[in-house]
Amino acid sequence: DHCLSLYGSPQDVFLICFSLVSPASFENVRAKWYPEVRHHCPNTPIILVGTKLDLRDDKDTIERLRDKKLSPITYPQGLAMAREIGAVKYLECSALTQRGLKTVFDEAIRAVLCPPPVKKRGKRCTVF
Repeated sequence: DHCLSLYGSPQDVFLICFSLVSPASFENVRAKWYPEVRHHCPNTPIILVGTKLDLRDDKDTIERLRDKKLSPITYPQGLAMAREIGAVKYLECSALTQRGLKTVFDEAIRAVLCPPPVKKRGKRCTVF
């Protein structure tokens, strides 16, 4: 596989990115990228990143998507996907406008310096 070279050495964090204006890209998070990362690096933190934030409210982009009976990915949809895949964070950014970009890198650094505890498999009883 073309990605196997990524897994030759230890990885500290994965950024799984998708385009906020491409529902197919969003679906690939679930269908392709998440399973691949988890298979090779089951305990590495994941940050889910929606890109092209500047285009989510762009009239031409919205119209092109509408013509295909599609719409941009919303923040709640992205957040739900992040929860589904167990990502430590969900962020959105635009490389064009730089909006949210620094936060992506700051959170990636934070995920490496303060990784979430590894969940141990097994039966446990929790009393609330």
